[in-house]
Amino acid sequence: MSIRSTFKPVFGLAILVSPVMLFVAAGLSAHETSYMPVDIKEDFNTTLSRLKSEKPKVMAKQEALLKERYDLSDRPANGITMSRGKAVQEGVRVKLSKGITWEQLSEMTPDGIRSKALWPKGFLPLPHPKQSEGGMVFPEFHIKEIQKQEGRDLTRFDIDYDLPDHMLPESPAPIYLTTRPDLGDVSKGKIVTIENYYELFNGILNPKQLEGLRLLLTPFPQQQFNQTEDRRTLKPSRGVTCFECHENGHTNGATHLVGDIRPQEFRHRIGTPSLRGVNIQRLFGSQRALKTVEDFTEFEQRGAYFDGDPVIATKKGVNILERGSQVHFMAEFQELLDFPPAPKLDVFGTLDPAKATPAELRGQAIFNGKGKCVSCHAPPYYTDNLMHNLHTERFFKPQMVNGMMAAQDGPIKTFPLRGIKDSPPYLHDDRLMTLEDTVEFFNLVLETKLSSQEKEDLVSFMRTL
Repeated sequence: MSIRSTFKPVFGLAILVSPVMLFVAAGLSAHETSYMPVDIKEDFNTTLSRLKSEKPKVMAKQEALLKERYDLSDRPANGITMSRGKAVQEGVRVKLSKGITWEQLSEMTPDGIRSKALWPKGFLPLPHPKQSEGGMVFPEFHIKEIQKQEGRDLTRFDIDYDLPDHMLPESPAPIYLTTRPDLGDVSKGKIVTIENYYELFNGILNPKQLEGLRLLLTPFPQQQFNQTEDRRTLKPSRGVTCFECHENGHTNGATHLVGDIRPQEFRHRIGTPSLRGVNIQRLFGSQRALKTVEDFTEFEQRGAYFDGDPVIATKKGVNILERGSQVHFMAEFQELLDFPPAPKLDVFGTLDPAKATPAELRGQAIFNGKGKCVSCHAPPYYTDNLMHNLHTERFFKPQMVNGMMAAQDGPIKTFPLRGIKDSPPYLHDDRLMTLEDTVEFFNLVLETKLSSQEKEDLVSFMRTL
């Protein structure tokens, strides 16, 4: 389309047709584009003042959404903890429509649930705290620790992280190495940073792996954390590290938006996956187009760091990693990250009957049978390394939720379930707070019609993985 206005004869008259009118005629707004603005016209102090003043309203809206969808109270399961002792939250936290039960819902067809608008709101895609912009957002406990160790501030002046700490993975997360299982947790109870990695890992890793770990802990510019006026930190920022989200090679629950979907309201929230067991995985990136962890490591900064926009990346200082050494070294360390110990599992990744409880054994039978879980999550690592489209749009009509169009999920990667109790919240966008929520979700999506006891047994089994 020419940038000039054009003349179009209609019934012998010359009608001025502007590009804006052509956009409208095509059903598009004039501002829709795949690109973000590069040359910012608003000075930083004006942006700072405007977004800080908007922040209370933005966060109140997200808090209201979460309250409407979930019970986020602190209710730990009795005697069930993550690998370092943090309590695991129990119970179904997704709220149902008034007057409906999970049993009643499971007896309905997808069309029936959709026509009566009974799909639980907590099962809809979860928007980013600020869907209109997105960007990395970190839990407060991580922000404080990085500030303490490095003096680097990951606070955004426009938004805060939205989920409570008790719903997130434990921090610091333990680190287990495939090369040194005899050492157990090598983190020594610390969040690993550029300040302490050498003293923690010198003598355990080889020189290549040490250099790879150093790079994973080195801050590089990112869309919201950089030196330009187009940032979301009070002071110019040195950027973020790979382990900002994948804390200690695991996850701290940090969130973002995928960089490869447009327009903005269709972009999906990202729940940061754990890097544990990355050596047995074969699909990477938000659309799983990357086939090795080396691919992911090389292109992550060009994609996720800058919302998939290489023009912005150049402006803000993208760090181009060299494949043969830097990328290779970083990937070599990542591929050492092991799953946590699972003492009740045998060498095939299934329960040892001499160690498991009756409920856990019943849960395993349901997992492998009526629950259909094993169709995607096969032992020993409980993944098939494939993508699956659950077609959740069968259950609800497209709707706008806090700036996000909840329309469909599309293909979702099968993540490993080994160590799953250490990795809440669940699903690719963190919409499911507990394993009980996850069981209820798949009971409806897969139409398995599990009883209450079968659901409890299934959760018991997954906590052993």
